[in-house]
Amino acid sequence: MIATRESRRSVFRRIAHQHVEWPAYDSTPLYDRSSLGGLESDVRVVSGVWFTHPDHNSLEQFVCSIPLAYFRFEAHDCYGSSTRYEMDILFRMFVLKELHGWQHETPLLEYLESHPELRERLELETVPDQSTLWRTWNERFTRDLRETVQKAARTILIKAQNAGVAVPREPERNLPSRGDDATESDPNDQAILDKAGKITDHISRVVFPAFSLNRGEGCEIPENAYWDLQTYLGLRENLAANEGAQSFIHESTRDRTPLGHGHRDQIRDLPIEQIREMYRQAVQQLTNELAGTEEFFRAGIVAIDITEDDSFTGDRTGHEDEIIGTKEKNDEYAYQWATVQLVGNAVPLVLDARPVRRGESRKEIVKDLLNSAEELVHVDNVLMDREFDSQHLLEMISQRGLSYVVPKRMQASEKAQAKRLLQRGQDRYETDRKLHLGKNEWHETTLIYRRKENSEHDDHRQYSVFMSNRGGGFLSEYGHRWEIESGYRSIKRFMAATTSTNFGLRFFYFAFASLLYSIWRAVDLLVQVELTGEYEYSPIVTADNTLTLLKKETGIG
Repeated sequence: MIATRESRRSVFRRIAHQHVEWPAYDSTPLYDRSSLGGLESDVRVVSGVWFTHPDHNSLEQFVCSIPLAYFRFEAHDCYGSSTRYEMDILFRMFVLKELHGWQHETPLLEYLESHPELRERLELETVPDQSTLWRTWNERFTRDLRETVQKAARTILIKAQNAGVAVPREPERNLPSRGDDATESDPNDQAILDKAGKITDHISRVVFPAFSLNRGEGCEIPENAYWDLQTYLGLRENLAANEGAQSFIHESTRDRTPLGHGHRDQIRDLPIEQIREMYRQAVQQLTNELAGTEEFFRAGIVAIDITEDDSFTGDRTGHEDEIIGTKEKNDEYAYQWATVQLVGNAVPLVLDARPVRRGESRKEIVKDLLNSAEELVHVDNVLMDREFDSQHLLEMISQRGLSYVVPKRMQASEKAQAKRLLQRGQDRYETDRKLHLGKNEWHETTLIYRRKENSEHDDHRQYSVFMSNRGGGFLSEYGHRWEIESGYRSIKRFMAATTSTNFGLRFFYFAFASLLYSIWRAVDLLVQVELTGEYEYSPIVTADNTLTLLKKETGIG
């Protein structure tokens, strides 16, 4: 199909609807109209949506449609004077060459000669000769512009292939090497830190534009300073804003930094839905960066769970719907937060987070989090704890075409079956079960009884019961759910301390800590891939190193 004016409008309407930071130069002070990083970001954003349109199945049409009118190529033109061929046209031609993987200019010339409709779309009256193209690439384009051409082509290939569009060659999914140390199988600490510094700098510039405060023009303290301080608070456990702001004054290189009360006031003004939207945009930027690595496409298993803040011991009058009972059956109260996180062999990003209020059903919470997760990554399997064993919730997951594994709270019938298994000395048992949904509707699932090894009990409590809509073969994946608990421990380590009852402030502290955790794990993946060519779940970059590097950069921290 041919891209039409209407199909192009549809793409850019969708980009606007998603609130994506595009074009980059107009969304953040980190880029201007001559910033190659901004151009690369724009190619990534537009191509990510372009190829999902049913009429857009041609890479050449995209190359001809990349918005370049705003970009100032003069800073990257070594000739510095007007020539017969404009830089934007030459840029498109060399992106086309990279898409096909042609090593020399001759195949590009022959291709253009044999495709007059392509020449027309490129606005080429005549085709440059081979020597002109050689000089353009080797003498006219700066080295950085040549790298941007290569990155843009690689991004286009990956985005097109991910959308099921035919591509002329297989894109390189691993990030390209940036130095001799990238081939070392056992990188030393200095190589790790050097690579982590470069990647953290880049990641911070990509993620930062997603977060913003509702402030007017002409504020003396730059917005970045607030994210600097929030990251600084995450460097030390149980550090509150007032104490942290005082220390930050001495460690920061800024002329003006926020005071503790001013920092809290700015964050209190952020509505929870705005915090969630900013978080989702930031994670979208992270996943865009990781999508170029083959390792990221291990994604497919997500875990959903609810974690509690520290027990609240103050007066919760007026906040009873927000400071709710703990999951343990006791008299304590706490704020609760729900998350969906990648687990398994994938990099463990927290894809979305939300507060939990009194009266919200588990089905409502899971549906909300799955909506966010499926916009970001491909999801196959959902792992949850037994508090999510409602048949209506499980039916909703099945209706989405997803599989699930969840432990079941043992009722009288499950206890009786476990006793029979114990008498027979049977360690495992599966049986199909229909769960009543109401009227004449049922949810079909499989119950898997499994005997625990070295159980402290000597009765039916030796058994656990799991439910899965794909049979017992998926039960082994449930062990990955515990990774979300490990993630929670790190996230809480990154949280600033507070005694405030402001729900928005509390949630922001949790969401920002979740983002710092996700940035850490994303940086670690990229460092591992660049230095070793593969990814292992156990990180080689420490959380403290990542946060310290973030604090030094202009960006999220």
